[in-house]
Amino acid sequence: MTRSHRIALSFPRAAAITVALGVCFGSATANAQAGNYPITPKQRSTAQQVAEAGVALSDLSPNAPDSYTVKSGDTLWGISSMFLVSPWRWPELWGMNLDQIRNPHLIYPGQVLFLDKANGRARLRVGSGEQGGVVRLSPRVREGDLSRDGIPAIALNLIEPFLNEAVIVDENELAKAPRVVATPEARVLLARGDKAYVRGDLGGVRNFRFFREPQPLRDPTTNEVLGYEAFYLGTGELIRQGDTSGTARADDIVPDTFMLTSIRQEVRVGDKLSPVPPREFQNYIPRAPQSPITGQIVSVYGEAVAAGQNQIVSLNKGARDGLEKGNVLALWKDGPRTVDKTEKGTPAIKLPDERHGFLFVFRVFDRMSYALILSVQEPVRRGDRFTQP
Repeated sequence: MTRSHRIALSFPRAAAITVALGVCFGSATANAQAGNYPITPKQRSTAQQVAEAGVALSDLSPNAPDSYTVKSGDTLWGISSMFLVSPWRWPELWGMNLDQIRNPHLIYPGQVLFLDKANGRARLRVGSGEQGGVVRLSPRVREGDLSRDGIPAIALNLIEPFLNEAVIVDENELAKAPRVVATPEARVLLARGDKAYVRGDLGGVRNFRFFREPQPLRDPTTNEVLGYEAFYLGTGELIRQGDTSGTARADDIVPDTFMLTSIRQEVRVGDKLSPVPPREFQNYIPRAPQSPITGQIVSVYGEAVAAGQNQIVSLNKGARDGLEKGNVLALWKDGPRTVDKTEKGTPAIKLPDERHGFLFVFRVFDRMSYALILSVQEPVRRGDRFTQP
């Protein structure tokens, strides 16, 4: 099974879309995960309202094409951005067919998207470039490598490395975790292929991730500790369990032996271990949060001070604040403070805040989240503000 089989992007029930010609976006793996997302009353109401209406012409991007042929490498977000000023409103452009809402689907390369404009409204219809016009495409299940079939909601390769690497833990979560206690020949740093000697309860697991001691993440405003970020180092596999056989004395403590199988940064004595979690299908769909939300950037993932497009940042809002995987958030730049030189005394004024980018939430913890910077005009820093789009 290829990597693109193991992680699939699918659409929740309430956001599944079929255009007026009966086209469904779909994959077999996506269908298996559809039940994770129940339809909310608000989503059902939206579906009813836009099933036939489409969007106002004023909601279209000024450069929206009359037609577009879907290509390999396209994403739902990218296509929506091509047609809409507000790409998170893609369900309205496509419309929703409640009869097919239980069948989440994807779009496929080679399909032609036609922009219909009538009575002040716009909708997308799907056709086949080979047949030279709009045709009816029957819903069907497709199974195969997602890199060759249906397009994802966003570029999965941008976030996949962080699905198991970016980890926020509680204060004591790694305190009792297995740890590296020694290295061969007293080496200071270990690389891929090196052995590491480990003590601690492995719980019968053989494959582990290695982390540096977690660092506190603090709210930019209150300075409250929201969680601890464990810095990812690499992975290792148990190759020999500790024992007292051979020439070791009966009272000797013999640690377990690990082989480092992948390395992001060198491992050293004191680093902690955490089991490699099983691969899970990740369900993403770009959409606005269901309720208004305001928060701040806590940190840039890694050691950078500022971040740009396609980099990862942590947020001071999480599941308990209503954030979900797939939420799109707006990034704001604080308006500068200046003076009004046209008035006597030059009173101080503050210019309006300006929206200058978008975030895509892909990992959610209780009090914090990780997000991908989809687009941004200026570098993103700790303390920058975000809201619903």
